[in-house]
Amino acid sequence: MRTVLPRSSCQTSRGAPKILGCRRGAFDRNAPGRGKSVRRALALAPLALFALAGCSATTPGQAVPAESTGPPTARTTPADEVPGPGVPKVPNPIDITRFKQNPCAALTAEQISSLLGDEARVVPDPKGAGGPGCGWFSQAHLVVLFPNVDKLGLTSIYRAKGGTYPFFAPLAPVDGYPVVAYGIEDVRARLGECNVALGTSDRETVDVSITQSPAHKGEKDPCESAREVAGKVLGNLRGGR
Repeated sequence: MRTVLPRSSCQTSRGAPKILGCRRGAFDRNAPGRGKSVRRALALAPLALFALAGCSATTPGQAVPAESTGPPTARTTPADEVPGPGVPKVPNPIDITRFKQNPCAALTAEQISSLLGDEARVVPDPKGAGGPGCGWFSQAHLVVLFPNVDKLGLTSIYRAKGGTYPFFAPLAPVDGYPVVAYGIEDVRARLGECNVALGTSDRETVDVSITQSPAHKGEKDPCESAREVAGKVLGNLRGGR
């Protein structure tokens, strides 16, 4: 029997939960362009770097080096170099392989009960378009995602600041691990939603998305709530549950 989840502003007409899917396509297997993540399109767009061989017009069959006419150019940062300019470094990387295989282990049953109540329903999505994830749904909604769309970690999000992600707000680190809130728009006040990314290494993040219940929307900044949940996830990741 198919589980009927509570509808939210971030669901399809078919009722499929799309908390992160509104941003990234996760948890919606029927979404158009499934697997073509916004972050991948942005972060993995190759840089067109054409290195001239230093040859000028000469007698056929003989290459002559072109003369240098100016000072050396500044070093270009490779597209896959992390962390990128202005991106906080993750000093103590965490191996999250086990949690990618079992994303619902990111939070304990006790933690979910304290956050969403005993009636929260769990929806695992280990093969989601944006990466392995798990969603928990009651009057409020919570999704944890382990993105696999690129290997750029927080650098991917920082590159999208002001472009793909007009809403961009670095938050206080959690026990030394950098956190940033991001989205295609700021819907904190209107919908009580926020997505945050916690850097687990320079190349990986764990993303947390929350939607506040109608009764509690506006009582607290949802991005701060998402950051607190990310802290709980971090504790479990470091404990190697």
